[in-house]
Amino acid sequence: MKCIYCGGKTKVNNSRSQRSGLATWRRRECKACGAIFTTTESADLEAAVRVETKNGDIMPFQRDKLFYSLVLSCGHRKSSVDDSSALADTIIHKLLQQNTAVVTTAEIKTVTLQTLQNFDAAAATYYQAYFRS
Repeated sequence: MKCIYCGGKTKVNNSRSQRSGLATWRRRECKACGAIFTTTESADLEAAVRVETKNGDIMPFQRDKLFYSLVLSCGHRKSSVDDSSALADTIIHKLLQQNTAVVTTAEIKTVTLQTLQNFDAAAATYYQAYFRS
């Protein structure tokens, strides 16, 4: 990776896995100017994972759609945005464990509902009522 300040080559001084293994935090140092900065690397899910809809269309995976449905489902919770972000990461991790590049909307909804049932029964009920079809 190039330095964000001078464009020189960098080396990694420290690296840690983040968010259930979906991202990697790295501390970098520029070999040319000595600047130290942090990067976060994660997979481009829209490019790597495809979603097959009910009518057979293939679309890129959109974390934002999943996150939005979780925010609505967890709206009664005090920390709904933080909870929803962590839940989205958990659900994505479970979907990626299936080792397939194409997942169906039905699979996403099933994994989401199961995860919500383990987390918050009220959120699961809301999700089932408004997002299951």
